[in-house]
Amino acid sequence: MPLTRLARAKLNLWLEIVGRRDDGYHLLDSLAVFVDLADTIEVAPAGGLSLAVRGPLAGALEGESDNLALRAARRLADGAGVAPRAAITLVKSIPVAAGLGGGSADAAATLQALVELWRLALPQDELFDLAATLGADVPMCLAGRPVFVGGVGERLRPAPPLPPFAVLLVNPGVALATSDVFAARRGPFREPVPPVVGWHDPGAFLALLRARANDLEAPAIACAPVVGDLLGRLRASAGVRYAAMSGSGATCFALYDSDASARAVAATLPDGWWRHVGTWA
Repeated sequence: MPLTRLARAKLNLWLEIVGRRDDGYHLLDSLAVFVDLADTIEVAPAGGLSLAVRGPLAGALEGESDNLALRAARRLADGAGVAPRAAITLVKSIPVAAGLGGGSADAAATLQALVELWRLALPQDELFDLAATLGADVPMCLAGRPVFVGGVGERLRPAPPLPPFAVLLVNPGVALATSDVFAARRGPFREPVPPVVGWHDPGAFLALLRARANDLEAPAIACAPVVGDLLGRLRASAGVRYAAMSGSGATCFALYDSDASARAVAATLPDGWWRHVGTWA
Protein backbone atom coordinates (compact mmCIF):
# COMPACT_ATOMS: atom_id res chain seq x y z
CA MET A 1 0.00 0.00 0.00
CA PRO A 2 1.19 3.55 -0.65
CA LEU A 3 2.60 5.48 2.32
CA THR A 4 2.00 9.21 2.76
CA ARG A 5 3.98 11.82 4.70
CA LEU A 6 3.46 15.55 5.08
CA ALA A 7 6.40 17.81 4.22
CA ARG A 8 5.67 20.92 6.30
CA ALA A 9 6.93 24.38 5.42
CA LYS A 10 9.75 25.68 7.61
CA LEU A 11 10.10 29.20 8.99
CA ASN A 12 13.29 30.70 10.36
CA LEU A 13 12.02 33.01 13.09
CA TRP A 14 15.54 34.39 13.19
CA LEU A 15 18.60 33.55 11.09
CA GLU A 16 21.94 34.96 12.15
CA ILE A 17 25.16 34.25 10.24
CA VAL A 18 27.98 33.80 12.77
CA GLY A 19 30.84 32.59 10.58
CA ARG A 20 31.94 30.52 7.62
CA ARG A 21 33.83 27.25 7.39
CA ASP A 22 36.85 26.72 5.17
CA ASP A 23 34.64 24.78 2.74
CA GLY A 24 32.44 27.86 2.22
CA TYR A 25 29.43 26.74 4.26
CA HIS A 26 28.06 29.43 6.57
CA LEU A 27 27.60 28.89 10.31
CA LEU A 28 24.12 29.69 11.59
CA ASP A 29 22.21 30.59 14.72
CA SER A 30 18.51 30.13 14.05
CA LEU A 31 15.14 29.14 15.46
CA ALA A 32 13.40 26.92 12.92
CA VAL A 33 9.69 26.14 13.30
CA PHE A 34 7.00 24.58 11.14
CA VAL A 35 3.56 25.67 9.96
CA ASP A 36 0.45 23.94 8.71
CA LEU A 37 1.28 24.58 5.05
CA ALA A 38 2.68 21.37 3.58
CA ASP A 39 3.60 19.43 0.47
CA THR A 40 2.59 15.77 0.44
CA ILE A 41 4.91 12.88 -0.38
CA GLU A 42 3.44 9.50 -1.32
CA VAL A 43 5.59 6.44 -1.97
CA ALA A 44 4.51 3.09 -3.36
CA PRO A 45 6.29 -0.13 -4.38
CA ALA A 46 7.58 -0.11 -7.96
CA GLY A 47 10.08 -1.84 -10.21
CA GLY A 48 12.28 1.26 -10.41
CA LEU A 49 12.54 4.79 -9.08
CA SER A 50 10.27 7.53 -10.40
CA LEU A 51 8.84 10.89 -9.38
CA ALA A 52 5.52 12.43 -10.40
CA VAL A 53 4.73 16.02 -9.41
CA ARG A 54 1.22 17.44 -9.19
CA GLY A 55 -0.68 19.94 -7.13
CA PRO A 56 -1.32 23.71 -7.25
CA LEU A 57 2.36 24.69 -7.59
CA ALA A 58 3.59 21.72 -9.63
CA GLY A 59 4.34 23.99 -12.60
CA ALA A 60 7.21 25.61 -10.71
CA LEU A 61 9.14 22.32 -10.92
CA GLU A 62 8.63 21.72 -14.65
CA GLY A 63 11.90 20.98 -16.36
CA GLU A 64 13.76 20.28 -13.12
CA SER A 65 16.38 17.68 -13.93
CA ASP A 66 16.87 16.09 -10.51
CA ASN A 67 14.46 16.83 -7.67
CA LEU A 68 15.85 16.69 -4.12
CA ALA A 69 13.29 14.00 -3.22
CA LEU A 70 14.83 11.74 -5.87
CA ARG A 71 18.33 12.48 -4.61
CA ALA A 72 17.18 11.60 -1.08
CA ALA A 73 15.79 8.28 -2.31
CA ARG A 74 19.02 7.40 -4.11
CA ARG A 75 21.18 8.45 -1.17
CA LEU A 76 19.08 6.35 1.24
CA ALA A 77 19.18 3.31 -1.03
CA ASP A 78 22.95 3.57 -1.42
CA GLY A 79 23.47 3.95 2.31
CA ALA A 80 21.21 1.02 3.15
CA GLY A 81 22.47 -1.22 0.35
CA VAL A 82 19.06 -1.70 -1.26
CA ALA A 83 17.75 -1.19 -4.78
CA PRO A 84 16.06 2.21 -5.22
CA ARG A 85 12.59 0.99 -6.14
CA ALA A 86 9.67 3.29 -5.43
CA ALA A 87 7.09 5.40 -7.21
CA ILE A 88 7.18 8.81 -5.51
CA THR A 89 4.38 11.34 -5.91
CA LEU A 90 4.92 14.91 -4.77
CA VAL A 91 1.89 17.16 -4.32
CA LYS A 92 3.39 20.66 -4.41
CA SER A 93 1.78 23.38 -2.27
CA ILE A 94 4.84 25.20 -0.86
CA PRO A 95 6.26 27.92 -3.13
CA VAL A 96 9.63 27.12 -4.71
CA ALA A 97 12.81 29.10 -3.89
CA ALA A 98 10.81 30.99 -1.27
CA GLY A 99 12.74 30.58 1.99
CA LEU A 100 10.27 27.99 3.31
CA GLY A 101 12.47 24.90 2.92
CA GLY A 102 10.02 23.16 0.59
CA GLY A 103 12.58 21.05 -1.23
CA SER A 104 14.30 20.12 2.03
CA ALA A 105 10.96 19.20 3.60
CA ASP A 106 10.18 17.02 0.58
CA ALA A 107 13.52 15.26 0.95
CA ALA A 108 12.99 14.67 4.68
CA ALA A 109 9.48 13.31 4.15
CA THR A 110 10.78 11.05 1.38
CA LEU A 111 13.44 9.63 3.69
CA GLN A 112 10.86 8.94 6.40
CA ALA A 113 8.43 7.29 4.00
CA LEU A 114 11.05 5.13 2.28
CA VAL A 115 12.55 3.93 5.56
CA GLU A 116 9.11 2.46 6.27
CA LEU A 117 8.39 1.27 2.72
CA TRP A 118 11.75 -0.48 2.45
CA ARG A 119 11.57 -1.70 6.07
CA LEU A 120 14.99 -0.34 6.94
CA ALA A 121 16.37 -0.76 10.46
CA LEU A 122 18.26 2.53 10.27
CA PRO A 123 19.26 4.23 13.54
CA GLN A 124 17.99 7.81 13.88
CA ASP A 125 21.48 9.30 14.15
CA GLU A 126 22.47 7.65 10.87
CA LEU A 127 19.33 8.97 9.19
CA PHE A 128 20.11 12.51 10.38
CA ASP A 129 23.71 12.17 9.18
CA LEU A 130 22.43 11.11 5.78
CA ALA A 131 19.96 14.01 5.75
CA ALA A 132 22.81 16.47 6.39
CA THR A 133 24.53 15.34 3.18
CA LEU A 134 21.47 16.53 1.21
CA GLY A 135 21.45 20.10 2.48
CA ALA A 136 21.59 22.27 5.57
CA ASP A 137 17.80 22.44 5.99
CA VAL A 138 17.07 18.72 5.61
CA PRO A 139 17.99 17.65 9.19
CA MET A 140 15.75 20.31 10.76
CA CYS A 141 12.91 19.30 8.42
CA LEU A 142 13.51 15.69 9.42
CA ALA A 143 13.11 16.75 13.07
CA GLY A 144 9.82 18.41 12.14
CA ARG A 145 9.44 20.34 15.40
CA PRO A 146 10.72 23.68 16.74
CA VAL A 147 14.50 23.52 17.05
CA PHE A 148 17.41 25.82 17.78
CA VAL A 149 19.86 25.40 14.89
CA GLY A 150 23.64 25.71 14.94
CA GLY A 151 26.60 24.75 12.82
CA VAL A 152 25.69 24.63 9.14
CA GLY A 153 22.27 23.28 10.07
CA GLU A 154 23.23 19.92 11.53
CA ARG A 155 23.34 20.93 15.21
CA LEU A 156 19.79 20.83 16.57
CA ARG A 157 18.42 21.47 20.06
CA PRO A 158 14.71 21.06 20.87
CA ALA A 159 12.92 24.36 21.45
CA PRO A 160 9.95 24.82 23.79
CA PRO A 161 6.35 24.81 22.49
CA LEU A 162 5.44 28.00 20.65
CA PRO A 163 2.87 30.50 21.99
CA PRO A 164 -0.37 30.53 19.96
CA PHE A 165 -0.35 33.01 17.08
CA ALA A 166 -1.98 33.20 13.68
CA VAL A 167 0.73 33.13 11.01
CA LEU A 168 0.44 35.03 7.74
CA LEU A 169 2.90 33.95 5.02
CA VAL A 170 3.33 36.17 1.96
CA ASN A 171 5.50 35.82 -1.13
CA PRO A 172 5.54 38.80 -3.50
CA GLY A 173 5.80 36.62 -6.57
CA VAL A 174 9.57 36.37 -6.86
CA ALA A 175 11.88 33.37 -6.44
CA LEU A 176 15.23 33.94 -4.75
CA ALA A 177 18.07 31.46 -5.05
CA THR A 178 19.79 30.96 -1.69
CA SER A 179 23.21 31.13 -3.35
CA ASP A 180 22.41 34.55 -4.87
CA VAL A 181 21.27 35.96 -1.51
CA PHE A 182 24.38 34.73 0.30
CA ALA A 183 26.54 36.15 -2.51
CA ALA A 184 24.92 39.57 -1.98
CA ARG A 185 25.68 39.57 1.74
CA ARG A 186 28.20 42.17 2.90
CA GLY A 187 29.96 43.04 6.15
CA PRO A 188 31.33 41.06 9.10
CA PHE A 189 29.71 38.04 10.65
CA ARG A 190 27.54 38.46 13.72
CA GLU A 191 29.13 37.74 17.09
CA PRO A 192 27.75 34.50 18.61
CA VAL A 193 25.53 34.93 21.68
CA PRO A 194 24.81 32.49 24.53
CA PRO A 195 22.35 29.74 23.58
CA VAL A 196 18.69 30.59 24.06
CA VAL A 197 16.95 28.57 26.75
CA GLY A 198 13.35 29.44 25.94
CA TRP A 199 10.48 31.76 26.91
CA HIS A 200 7.93 31.77 29.71
CA ASP A 201 5.04 33.58 27.99
CA PRO A 202 4.04 35.12 24.62
CA GLY A 203 5.49 38.50 25.59
CA ALA A 204 8.90 37.01 26.31
CA PHE A 205 8.73 35.09 23.04
CA LEU A 206 8.00 38.25 21.04
CA ALA A 207 10.72 40.18 22.87
CA LEU A 208 13.21 37.46 21.95
CA LEU A 209 12.21 37.62 18.28
CA ARG A 210 12.60 41.41 18.26
CA ALA A 211 16.08 41.09 19.77
CA ARG A 212 17.24 38.75 17.02
CA ALA A 213 17.48 39.22 13.25
CA ASN A 214 17.54 37.65 9.84
CA ASP A 215 20.96 38.61 8.48
CA LEU A 216 19.82 37.74 4.96
CA GLU A 217 17.06 40.37 4.85
CA ALA A 218 19.30 43.16 3.52
CA PRO A 219 20.93 41.05 0.77
CA ALA A 220 17.52 39.63 -0.19
CA ILE A 221 16.17 43.18 -0.55
CA ALA A 222 19.22 44.07 -2.65
CA CYS A 223 18.36 41.15 -4.94
CA ALA A 224 14.60 41.83 -4.94
CA PRO A 225 13.55 45.28 -3.63
CA VAL A 226 9.92 44.16 -3.47
CA VAL A 227 10.86 42.19 -0.34
CA GLY A 228 11.46 45.50 1.42
CA ASP A 229 8.06 46.76 0.26
CA LEU A 230 6.42 43.60 1.60
CA LEU A 231 8.13 43.86 4.97
CA GLY A 232 7.09 47.50 5.25
CA ARG A 233 3.45 46.56 4.63
CA LEU A 234 3.49 43.74 7.16
CA ARG A 235 5.25 45.73 9.87
CA ALA A 236 2.72 48.56 9.50
CA SER A 237 -0.34 46.27 9.34
CA ALA A 238 -3.15 46.39 11.88
CA GLY A 239 -2.66 44.06 14.83
CA VAL A 240 0.77 42.76 13.81
CA ARG A 241 2.88 41.46 16.70
CA TYR A 242 6.04 40.67 14.72
CA ALA A 243 7.09 40.42 11.06
CA ALA A 244 10.28 39.31 9.33
CA MET A 245 11.63 37.41 6.34
CA SER A 246 12.04 33.63 6.47
CA GLY A 247 15.27 31.96 5.43
CA SER A 248 16.77 33.51 2.30
CA GLY A 249 13.40 34.87 1.18
CA ALA A 250 11.43 36.06 -0.57
CA THR A 251 8.62 34.80 1.68
CA CYS A 252 7.94 36.93 4.75
CA PHE A 253 5.76 36.15 7.75
CA ALA A 254 3.74 38.12 10.27
CA LEU A 255 2.27 37.02 13.61
CA TYR A 256 -1.17 38.09 14.84
CA ASP A 257 -3.30 37.32 17.88
CA SER A 258 -6.20 36.02 15.80
CA ASP A 259 -6.91 34.30 12.51
CA ALA A 260 -9.38 37.09 11.68
CA SER A 261 -6.68 39.76 12.02
CA ALA A 262 -4.31 37.82 9.77
CA ARG A 263 -7.00 37.28 7.12
CA ALA A 264 -7.99 40.94 7.18
CA VAL A 265 -4.39 41.93 6.40
CA ALA A 266 -4.06 39.22 3.75
CA ALA A 267 -7.09 40.66 1.96
CA THR A 268 -5.35 44.04 1.55
CA LEU A 269 -2.29 42.65 -0.26
CA PRO A 270 -1.77 43.12 -4.00
CA ASP A 271 -3.18 40.63 -6.46
CA GLY A 272 -0.50 38.20 -7.58
CA TRP A 273 1.13 37.97 -4.18
CA TRP A 274 0.87 34.44 -2.81
CA ARG A 275 -0.41 34.27 0.77
CA HIS A 276 -1.34 31.66 3.36
CA VAL A 277 -3.00 32.13 6.73
CA GLY A 278 -2.43 29.33 9.21
CA THR A 279 -0.77 28.40 12.44
CA TRP A 280 2.13 26.39 13.87
CA ALA A 281 2.22 22.72 12.91
